[in-house]
Amino acid sequence: MAEKQDTPDYSEFLTTISAKLRDIEGKENILKDRVLLIGENLVSQKNDLEEELIEIKSKIIELESEIKRLKLTLQGVLENADSFVRRNEFDILKRQFEMFEPLKLARVSDVERMINKALKTNK
Repeated sequence: MAEKQDTPDYSEFLTTISAKLRDIEGKENILKDRVLLIGENLVSQKNDLEEELIEIKSKIIELESEIKRLKLTLQGVLENADSFVRRNEFDILKRQFEMFEPLKLARVSDVERMINKALKTNK
């Protein structure tokens, strides 16, 4: 029996090592799965960002063309601004028109009728 005590028990040592190896392999598998998920998420986010960038670029191009059209329109308005009537000029013309009042002017036939009527009433 003395010989059995001198030889160490390797089976217990091997069992603990194999359990620890299984634990490490399990943790390694979990880490591998996590890394794969992170990689998939990164690829998905990259694709989403690329789509967003394409959409933003198209909107920017659209806005640039709209700004160019607005600039051209504004330039045309500014070039023709001298030909527009200013407010005070319009007010002067309005007052002159109101003084003239063409609707209150009598026609020749109206004047003749009034003269004939006046002549008849005086006789």
